[in-house]
Amino acid sequence: MPKIAFLFPGQGAQTVGMGRLLAESLPQARGLFDRANAILGYDLARLCFKGPADELDTTAVSQPALFVTSLAAIEQLRQDSPEVVLSCEATAGLSLGEYTALVFAGVIEFEAGLRLVQERGSAMQDASDAVPGGMVSVLGLELAQVEELCDRARGDDILQVANLLCPGNIVISGNNAACVRAADMAPAAGAMKALPLAVAGAFHTPIMASAVDRLAAALTNVPMAKPTIPVVSNVDARPHDDPEEIRQLLVQQVVSPVRWEDSMRYLLGQGVEQFYEVGPGRVLRGLLKRIDRKIACGGVLE
Repeated sequence: MPKIAFLFPGQGAQTVGMGRLLAESLPQARGLFDRANAILGYDLARLCFKGPADELDTTAVSQPALFVTSLAAIEQLRQDSPEVVLSCEATAGLSLGEYTALVFAGVIEFEAGLRLVQERGSAMQDASDAVPGGMVSVLGLELAQVEELCDRARGDDILQVANLLCPGNIVISGNNAACVRAADMAPAAGAMKALPLAVAGAFHTPIMASAVDRLAAALTNVPMAKPTIPVVSNVDARPHDDPEEIRQLLVQQVVSPVRWEDSMRYLLGQGVEQFYEVGPGRVLRGLLKRIDRKIACGGVLE
């Protein structure tokens, strides 16, 4: 069997209806949603299965929703192809998805992980409400060109690279006015497109600083074990064994750029030949194809 890695999606992959068929057909998946409802104190299953979209799309709800739905997809894969789950040798998750990866790798228990994600989502939502910001996907430019665009468009605001996703796809993040300026200036800088993203705030920038203390406090009391398989960190595109180091990196991740392309290249360099995107959407498969067109990547829960 080829060397396998699982990839877990981040915020933005949510869609109304996700997880419904899993919960209807698989008791283990239904059980995760039931447990989540009890832990969170609201009907997460209803929001995932029926919406409304504007409530599901909030940072405070979408993060727990994606976390639970992706782990429910693991249960589906465990039933349909147990040998694939047993053979998985590494994992990574995009931003929020890193928490899902850590639960899959045995670092954090489900309940503790869900409470962490709930606090993370709530803290990031509050930071976004306090300082309005946004994110813009810049297509067709190299990193140095995007950094130059940020320098020109920043003014007195915050504006920086937030997600290094794949060649020619870099997301910048900052105050709303700076994002608007950057999107307007991007075509003249040579960009193919500059697309504002439907997110609540300027994630992975210092604008999220107010969320750091809350997340650090929440992480302090969470028991963590060494991972059973490598979990690649968004912050430095490397796996870590020390639970204390993992805690620190999860705090840094909120205000640091997501090095997704580097993370995928690390896994490829470790000999991974087969990837599975486990959770809603197809974004991670698309990014991977831009990094290595020949690599195989299947989906679990379209």
